[in-house]
Amino acid sequence: MDLFEPLKFEFMQKALVGGLAVAAVCAVIGVFIVQRGLAFLGDGLAHAAFGGIAIGLYMGASVENAVWIAIPFTAAIALGIGFVLRRTSLRGDVATGVFFSFSFALGVLFLGLRTAQDRPVQLENLLFGNMLLVTDEVLKVVVIVSIAGFLLTIALWSRLAYAIFDPELAAISGVPVAILEYLLLATTAVVVVVSVKTVGVVLVSSFVVIPAATARLVGSTLARTTGLSVLISTIGTVFGLIASFHWRTPSAATIILIHSASFALALGWSRLKR
Repeated sequence: MDLFEPLKFEFMQKALVGGLAVAAVCAVIGVFIVQRGLAFLGDGLAHAAFGGIAIGLYMGASVENAVWIAIPFTAAIALGIGFVLRRTSLRGDVATGVFFSFSFALGVLFLGLRTAQDRPVQLENLLFGNMLLVTDEVLKVVVIVSIAGFLLTIALWSRLAYAIFDPELAAISGVPVAILEYLLLATTAVVVVVSVKTVGVVLVSSFVVIPAATARLVGSTLARTTGLSVLISTIGTVFGLIASFHWRTPSAATIILIHSASFALALGWSRLKR
């Protein structure tokens, strides 16, 4: 079978479009998240999304519609993390860990409160995702939100970079650092929630962190790091998706393993250059 023959199938084409949309926007946002020292944020927000979806399911919504309840819930969690970071001396991983635990426990609680009469839920797909089962409706939402998040981040590029790299000097210069940080957190929350629909709760944070961390090892400037992050993320998504078809392995997990291999190669390359 030809390497790219799987892309002839419609379900693979949908998975590829959704995967590339998620990969690109997560790669761009991830550069700022990693630079801010909030690598754990993606994982925390993904589990917050789980809590929000569980609340929606308890209210009788389907998994698809529960996402709309999860978006404001997860955004509120993201803003809460930002508030704690700015108003206390706690580090980012500590603040994220607190909200992570609260959100996930809340999700487990509301799932446990559901009765046998409630519509069944495929928890495996929710936790680990299934890119090959992406519907037209889900694909449309993923693409629209991803494009919006990508364009917003690019539009605020210079200010975000200033605020993240040197927040004190940026504040003195009149840059609204707090607003930009809250906006970055809220945007990340929305992107993470929507991405959960394709790659699952457990793996979505890897799309945010690994390509950005890999690019940071070899990128000398912010622009180059961001470009490399997007390139690494999208190429890994394409070949991971194709490999998962040939190997009959879970798509998202295969993509993450390829991203991880890229990180290992970049780490080795950076060590050799020293």
